[in-house]
Amino acid sequence: MPYRKVLAVVLAGGEGKRLMPLTTDRAKPAVPFAGSYRLIDFALSNVVNSGFHRVVVLTQYKSHSLDRHISETWRMSTQLGNYVASVPAQQRLGKDWFLGSANAIYQSLNLIDDAQPDYVLVVGADHVYRMDFSAMLDAHIESGASASVSAVRQPLDQVKQFGVVELDPARPGRIAAFVEKPDSTPGLPDDPNSFLASMGNYIFTKDALVEALRADNLRSDTKHDMGGDIIPGFVDRGDCAVYDFSANPVPGEDMKQLRYWRDVGTLEAYYDAQMDLVAPIPKFNLYNSEWPIHTRHGNSPPSKLVRAKDGRPGEAHDSILSAGVVVSGGIVTSSVLSVDVRVEERATVTDSVLLDNVVIGAGATVQRAILDKNVVVPAGVEIGVDLEDDRARGFSVTDSGLTVLSKGQHIPG
Repeated sequence: MPYRKVLAVVLAGGEGKRLMPLTTDRAKPAVPFAGSYRLIDFALSNVVNSGFHRVVVLTQYKSHSLDRHISETWRMSTQLGNYVASVPAQQRLGKDWFLGSANAIYQSLNLIDDAQPDYVLVVGADHVYRMDFSAMLDAHIESGASASVSAVRQPLDQVKQFGVVELDPARPGRIAAFVEKPDSTPGLPDDPNSFLASMGNYIFTKDALVEALRADNLRSDTKHDMGGDIIPGFVDRGDCAVYDFSANPVPGEDMKQLRYWRDVGTLEAYYDAQMDLVAPIPKFNLYNSEWPIHTRHGNSPPSKLVRAKDGRPGEAHDSILSAGVVVSGGIVTSSVLSVDVRVEERATVTDSVLLDNVVIGAGATVQRAILDKNVVVPAGVEIGVDLEDDRARGFSVTDSGLTVLSKGQHIPG
């Protein structure tokens, strides 16, 4: 395989309004996930596992914890010219902050000039999946197109939720239309009940991307968005290829199984993705050692289940227990417990996600809830049982009946 010089650009500057209150004081890509990870770890792991070791992460809103996580976790060998660099909005080209994902890259063209890549990989920072981008790059080069979009198959009844890739029947592998959340779209020729949804991952030939970004900057009728403006421009010129994610070969993954990808941009989607992990046969397998998800592991001791003073055993069923978790005479079922969580005697935690340092007091009940870091549930208190009472206490309750508490939120005893 000939040498290909690639710069990976990870877009991590979104506000994450739909994940409030989890994004009250952190960027969406910094939101904890699966016990010991941050959402950005999935994008970065896919990039570096694919063999691309020159990576810039463009940040903007509430990026302190994200920047700290990247600096403490993602260290590459500088001797070989490799790096993962967090780059905040710098107002290099004017007084504006990033006006959109395309403008974020345009304002960071100096990074592309410095790296002088042949190709630029652009990925989002808040999706959960495994993907070998080197296979997508091979397909991009073979296609002869200037831009390629990765797409995942979704059920046809979900077409209103995604950006839709419509294929050109006259030119196999080329995109005929790129439509944002249409009312309907044709099914795929080989799968009439499915359509191709954009994953927000793109590969560009470098010169073509730079030219498109400069042209977009001069326009007044644009939102400066990669999916909304840049990609449609390539599509209109017949110069955009599609990469079907279902064909992506990842070491350690069974190609016969449906490729897992989830956008966790809402509280319900974030919660559902966590619940996918605790099923007896999980939809997404964290335990693939051939394609690991990298993160920073602290110095917390192993988790343990112990008896309470009255001899009542600590129990956990169909759950993830991270380092430092202690279940002392409580019962945990179908839940994700992050680092250093404590569940005390006679407490029950069901169908819930508890982030770092949460304490569930003796006899307390938590069900269908997300509790952010440092929340302390006093003894005997119920969360997620009476939703009207949860609302009255100032907790966030979603339309689907999910109770969410913000970082360190006080709960009266």
